[in-house]
Amino acid sequence: MRLKKFNFKIVNSTNDIAIKIIKSSKCKSGIIVAEKQRKGRGQYGKKWTSYKGNLFVSIFFKVEKIHLSLKQITYLNCLLVKKLLSFYYKKKINIKKPNDLLINKKKISGILQEIVNNYEETFIIVGIGINLVRSPYIIDNPTTNLYEITKKKFDINDVTYKLKSIYENFIPKIQKNNFKKLNKNLI
Repeated sequence: MRLKKFNFKIVNSTNDIAIKIIKSSKCKSGIIVAEKQRKGRGQYGKKWTSYKGNLFVSIFFKVEKIHLSLKQITYLNCLLVKKLLSFYYKKKINIKKPNDLLINKKKISGILQEIVNNYEETFIIVGIGINLVRSPYIIDNPTTNLYEITKKKFDINDVTYKLKSIYENFIPKIQKNNFKKLNKNLI
């Protein structure tokens, strides 16, 4: 499966752009990439601080007859982002349920999923934020970024390409497999 790529300089939210594309086009899957978000969203309506140089993407795809719960899909998405981060950081990466990734007990990534119906079709939108170069200060919730922990700069285009490839390989499998098989293949 191929994800159509949509690039933007500044958006309110990459998930909002995904919803607009789903509702106004015939595109069945894509990846929205933005350099900056004005109103990035996190879980439970929390704000996602979007510093330029960090990664802000939303991946959307049509789903049919998936026999997985939203909780299971969330966990699988965490595993996919963990797989991406493991290309750049070889030590332990933890998943903090329901949708955060931590390194050294500090948040490096968050995922926001949404289900959107357009006529009789159902889509999943997976919004992913990864702190690559700068971390927001959040009281009672320590954060980190890849540059801080590795002292290496990363090409955002390379990171995006790897994430796109991971999802292009995964999406066809989610339509065919059960949670246990998918989970086993990702760990």
